[in-house]
Amino acid sequence: MRLKVLSGKRFNEEFIVDSDKSISHRCAIFSLLTEGVNEIKNYLRAEDTLNSLEIAKALGAEVEDNGEVIKIKAPKELKEADDVLYCGNSGTTIRIYMGLLAGIDGFFVLTGDRYLKKRPMGRVANPLRSIGAKIDGRDNGNLAPLAVRGGELKSFEYESKIASAQVKSALILAALNADKPSFYKEPFLSRDHTERMLKGMGAELEVNINPDLSCEITIYPLTKKLSPLTFEVPNDPSSAFFFAVAAAITNSTAVIKNITLNPTRIEAYKVLEKMGAEVEYLLKEDRYEPIGDIIVKGKNLKAIEVSQKIPWLIDEIPALAMAMAVAEGKSVVRNAKELRVKESDRIKAVVENLRKCGIEANELEDGFEIRGGIPKKALINSYGDHRIAMSFAVLGLICGMEIDDVDCINTSFPNFFKLFSKIAEFEVENGN
Repeated sequence: MRLKVLSGKRFNEEFIVDSDKSISHRCAIFSLLTEGVNEIKNYLRAEDTLNSLEIAKALGAEVEDNGEVIKIKAPKELKEADDVLYCGNSGTTIRIYMGLLAGIDGFFVLTGDRYLKKRPMGRVANPLRSIGAKIDGRDNGNLAPLAVRGGELKSFEYESKIASAQVKSALILAALNADKPSFYKEPFLSRDHTERMLKGMGAELEVNINPDLSCEITIYPLTKKLSPLTFEVPNDPSSAFFFAVAAAITNSTAVIKNITLNPTRIEAYKVLEKMGAEVEYLLKEDRYEPIGDIIVKGKNLKAIEVSQKIPWLIDEIPALAMAMAVAEGKSVVRNAKELRVKESDRIKAVVENLRKCGIEANELEDGFEIRGGIPKKALINSYGDHRIAMSFAVLGLICGMEIDDVDCINTSFPNFFKLFSKIAEFEVENGN
């Protein structure tokens, strides 16, 4: 499909975005470790998160969905699936399930769409192999489809060279099935939903966050099944951030409702605030996750250098680049090499497409430089990446835009077009 953004407008709107994707994935996967019935409200019903749920069913879970609450009852023992486990476009799904299945007796095959099959899996497969997991696949087990022969795992002491919530989550799940306590360290605290949720479910984890924000976790093997989840998934600050940027670049106001205010998830809003936008955080509750509203009011934006706390805003960098494209001065993003192995090479995609829009932009090995200017309408290649597609749709509020291959938006944010219609005139066409 091709998206044609015809025009935008100044606005003062409330946005209730889709449920949080990261937390929804984990609800489906972690439910398999429980005894009893998990009750999940506000589960994200998007292609990727539904694939995580389908895999849980294929492994023996009983799932009921009445449209409001999803109930998941795990089997006494996970079973071998009689078919390939399809992860769609989701790196979260395939990598976290690798960690879970590595310690489960059986044979499992994980695969995904044509984009996921290009993404590197060695960062998870290699540390899992080092503790006894048997994982194979294309390119010496670096590319899907991946075959996992689960079984007994050794305890480990592993120091990750990268801050990755997916790597951390996979290793934590593997450690729960190890023979003795394990130790995991990452150089900078990545998203911590896994630790928060598993501890709330009864898993024994000791988490130590150092002054330099490096993180050390001791994981003790499970001695019994975890308590089932009773949880209402908050809304997704990453999805909502597109509308925060929309407000910032059009001098508008966006009121973003009921999202997680977890510090590892709202750093991009802090950056937007430093660029000159007016941002207010309204905490409503803090049980499993801090939840509340964020109000963003657009102001004249100034350039910024972003090189710290990158793991806390890595997914929002493409949208931030749109704010940088209209900010006064030259913005720089560094220490973000991880962008090259997302759904697309997001460094290349951002720079290449901004240049089409007449904005001066240069690739760095680990980021990019953008000099703000006046963007013009262009034909954008999304590379099948939902965040690239939605980011340039937002930039189109200023100048109009045509974006190819926007089917990918439905994989992560099925409500995007409905919300976007509040602030833009646009058309969606089948074919190119």
